[in-house]
Amino acid sequence: MTDPSRTSPRNQRIRPAAIIVLFLTIVLTGCLLALGTWQVKRLSWKLDLIERVEARAHAEPVDAPAAGEWPALADPAGYEYRRVKLSGTLLNDKQVQVYTVTDLGPGYWVMTPLRRDDGSSVIVNRGFVPSDRRDPSSRRDGEPTGRVEIVGLMRAPETGGLFLRTNDPANGRWYSRNIPQIAQASGLSDVAPFYVDADATPNPGGLPVGGKTMLTFPNNHLSYAVTWYILAAMVVAAGWYVLRNLNAPKSRREPD
Repeated sequence: MTDPSRTSPRNQRIRPAAIIVLFLTIVLTGCLLALGTWQVKRLSWKLDLIERVEARAHAEPVDAPAAGEWPALADPAGYEYRRVKLSGTLLNDKQVQVYTVTDLGPGYWVMTPLRRDDGSSVIVNRGFVPSDRRDPSSRRDGEPTGRVEIVGLMRAPETGGLFLRTNDPANGRWYSRNIPQIAQASGLSDVAPFYVDADATPNPGGLPVGGKTMLTFPNNHLSYAVTWYILAAMVVAAGWYVLRNLNAPKSRREPD
């Protein structure tokens, strides 16, 4: 005689709670796998960025793009960190100082327009000065008045963001290297859509201090990807364990 207390697996009904657990397991696992895959793609992008920056930043300098080439510079990925050289006259009276914090402490970037022979201008980040040397009159030796040649890295303009305060040009308070705003505040036209970070060539008087471009990028994407994949495996294991107990015959889940 068949024991009525035992249920045939073929006739066993799936409990509603098991359906919910299965659904949540699938959704959570899918989300975690998607996050892990996204981090793998970010890892590939970051490695490509590092390789590209290293190649450009340490190459022989080339002439900075002329005004006729500017329309082709719509995508910063195509030019940023390219090592360039340019010559002309620094318009020291039109410089602005952008607040920053570096390994040398708090201070300012000295952003000075350089007028080229064709009449166009390129904003040059000549380097860092400490807060007590912000006033140009305190560092006259570092402001050449003749023709200069500058070597540096092309950079895309900063447009602000969540972590940058809004520029206040009317009161001379600058927090981002927003080239269109700087050009407008300086009363300049025909200004390049990029700026150039000057290299570490010493300036007379020791200021500004150039060569402070950050060329190292955090790369934790692999560890993030592994973390998401491990969490996905843990969710699958936990879901399997819960489903196994929910669908077990009552005689196996409850003591006599």
